[in-house]
Amino acid sequence: MIKRLAVLLAVLALVAAACGGTSESEDTTSTTAAPTDDTTATTAGGTDDGGGDAGQGSEGGTLAAVQSRGVLRCGVSGALPGFSETQPDGTSIGFDADYCRAVAAAVLGDAEAVEFRNLTAAERFDVLKAGEIDVLVRNTTYTQSRDASGEGGVNVDFAPTTYYDGQQLMGRSDRFSADSGPADVDGAILCTNAGTTTEKNITEWANLGGARIGLETVEHFPEALEKFIAGQCDRVTTEGSGLVANTVTKEREGAIQEGEWVVFPTAPISKEPLGPAFRQNDSEWGDIITWVIYATIIADEKGVTSVNIDETKDVDPEATRLFGGEGEVQTAMGLNADAFYQMIKQVGNYDEIFARNLNPLDIFREGTLNAPFNEGGMIYAPPAR
Repeated sequence: MIKRLAVLLAVLALVAAACGGTSESEDTTSTTAAPTDDTTATTAGGTDDGGGDAGQGSEGGTLAAVQSRGVLRCGVSGALPGFSETQPDGTSIGFDADYCRAVAAAVLGDAEAVEFRNLTAAERFDVLKAGEIDVLVRNTTYTQSRDASGEGGVNVDFAPTTYYDGQQLMGRSDRFSADSGPADVDGAILCTNAGTTTEKNITEWANLGGARIGLETVEHFPEALEKFIAGQCDRVTTEGSGLVANTVTKEREGAIQEGEWVVFPTAPISKEPLGPAFRQNDSEWGDIITWVIYATIIADEKGVTSVNIDETKDVDPEATRLFGGEGEVQTAMGLNADAFYQMIKQVGNYDEIFARNLNPLDIFREGTLNAPFNEGGMIYAPPAR
């Protein structure tokens, strides 16, 4: 009996040991499997994140591309006095061209790290959306259809307006005056450049005034101007600033007599808010373009210029933040803390950019929408904080 009990106890001990071993083995297998699954999931997630963000996130967006390339690709007209004119060395001078330089100074620390690309009005948006340029600064009007992404929309985004303009017409002063209106253009042939809001504006204005007009379009506005000079069209039309700038330029070149051309009507026939455009939904890059403009305006408001910035960059707490001191926000935007300091130092504030390029063509801020907000204009920036 004792032997049988001993055998029975021995068997029970073996069974218990076997069951205990099996439980440990299953737990180990389960524990090993879980990390394996988690590791696989993490690796897959990492791979997806890396690949998916390559073209859209901060690692593959416009800012990263420009910083990696070391050059800003900026689309301009290249043929509009005061705004962008191509020089023999391939660079561009003018109000728009200097805003290209302002972006380059803020993003790359070098205002001259710009590759200018001259674009027609008709091709500019396609080139931008194709990624061939980083930003479009080409006397471009912000409109609803250009903002829209559905059928019939252009599908780009706009930064704040840098120049408030309006469409006008130009004719010979022996036939027109600043008070001329739709009745005075009845039966006329007007020349302008294709792919702009100008075509639609002039047609609507003439129709509302009961005038019949013929419209001849060309790719570049200088071609329209040459047709006008040659008598192939009776009048030309585009933004008022362009008409004034071209008139002054031709007078100084001796191509026409002073006062030979007149811009009319006195009140523009449309609103033309001009500003930079960038690819739609590229918010990181869009924020930078936006604050490049605002920083030039804030500097102007505070009297901070390219000449005195070293003495005035701490004129108040907002200036301190904006130019890279305590509380700065530039690094949160992917820029160096002193990005806007470099921009003002190298390119200047809003008034400097305006005066340098447009005052010589008899285009001034005083009494216009391009005056500071506290002087009756619309040039205004939100606070830098």
